[in-house]
Amino acid sequence: MLEHVPAWLGNLLRGRRAGHEKLVAADPALTVGADAINLTSPAFASGGRLPVRFTADGEGVSPPLVWTGVPEAAVSLALIVEDPDAPTTAPLVHALIWNLPAETGRLAEGAIGATDAGETGRNSYLREGWLPPDPPTGHGDHDYVFQMFALSSLPELDEGAGRGAFVEAIAGRVLATGVLIGTYSRGETDTVAPQGAVVA
Repeated sequence: MLEHVPAWLGNLLRGRRAGHEKLVAADPALTVGADAINLTSPAFASGGRLPVRFTADGEGVSPPLVWTGVPEAAVSLALIVEDPDAPTTAPLVHALIWNLPAETGRLAEGAIGATDAGETGRNSYLREGWLPPDPPTGHGDHDYVFQMFALSSLPELDEGAGRGAFVEAIAGRVLATGVLIGTYSRGETDTVAPQGAVVA
């Protein structure tokens, strides 16, 4: 949808961003435990560019995720993916899942929104499942922040719940958190290393 935003408008909006301080993981109402989940993806490095296949310019499937370091006391996991660089008042929600089994350790490519991958909430387009990254042309790099929470009990959420209900439901239950950031942009110089190049 945002691929049709003209580059001049994207450039004009460059300074307008929701802000990383508005991410769920930065919410002071969440009492996050001292433990940290090691959240990674075999498809991209932390802080690296998301491959096109996971965006609106490609197949639009969700990327695979892998994690370790979940506390033994965790009963379930919850995941939210947000874009704090969207030119909106709050970060755009790209995915929302809860009741992921604590012991699984991975989420396969394309699993966000699948019936066997926990319960799925509504993204910012009011749909359940993965909202592929779709930044305005010329707006610059956008961070897509994958935030995983280990919970001490199952959150009480209705099917298709949104961000506000999600934050309220996990408050006071967070034992540990993990964050993984992938970036994407349109109309920018591609900084991806050529095939076969060694990235330091």
